[in-house]
Amino acid sequence: MLEVNSVSVKIGAILALKKFTLDVKKGEIIALIGRNGAGKTTLLKSIMGVNKLLEGSIKFNDIDLVSLPSHDRAALGIGYMPEDRALIPELTVEENILLPSWSIKNLDSKERLDLVYKIMPELEQMSDRKALLLSGGQQKMAALGRALVLGTQLLLLDEPFEGVAPALGQRLGEVIRGLKKQNMSIILSQSELNHTKDIFDRQFVIERGENVN
Repeated sequence: MLEVNSVSVKIGAILALKKFTLDVKKGEIIALIGRNGAGKTTLLKSIMGVNKLLEGSIKFNDIDLVSLPSHDRAALGIGYMPEDRALIPELTVEENILLPSWSIKNLDSKERLDLVYKIMPELEQMSDRKALLLSGGQQKMAALGRALVLGTQLLLLDEPFEGVAPALGQRLGEVIRGLKKQNMSIILSQSELNHTKDIFDRQFVIERGENVN
């Protein structure tokens, strides 16, 4: 489904990715493991089109992503959950979840929202609450819900368990396990494998922007 081939990316004066290669098959959950600053976020942002490539290629279902802007990549069915959640504080949970769908044509936002609420009913219970009133873990849940609205085929989850209380971390793990049963393809970045290691099909280790065998 996804082919990242020998990708190099420069952030300022720093070469953040150095010929990094990764692939994801349909229905597969990939662990992207690396310490802080290893290049995990740079890679996920590069897949979404936030960072420009110095070299290499990225293909999604045989479509060249490099020439496409971010919103066109999202329209292909790729959802992205950033590490910092990036919710708009003054908007409600439901507004934050639906926000990216407003710019994607031919997307049934109600159908996707219903799916999000079916997978995470706790989000429906707090749907009219403003994002600024949520705990860190609740914000992670809302950000995952937003990624699911667009991520009909592939989800990119950047450190979803970082800074989350154990109970909510366990709940997030349950949700991701449920997505695996629905044949969803996922790249999940983490600093290290933890209690969720049983859900991964394969892992890629990144260090200083490079593959580690």
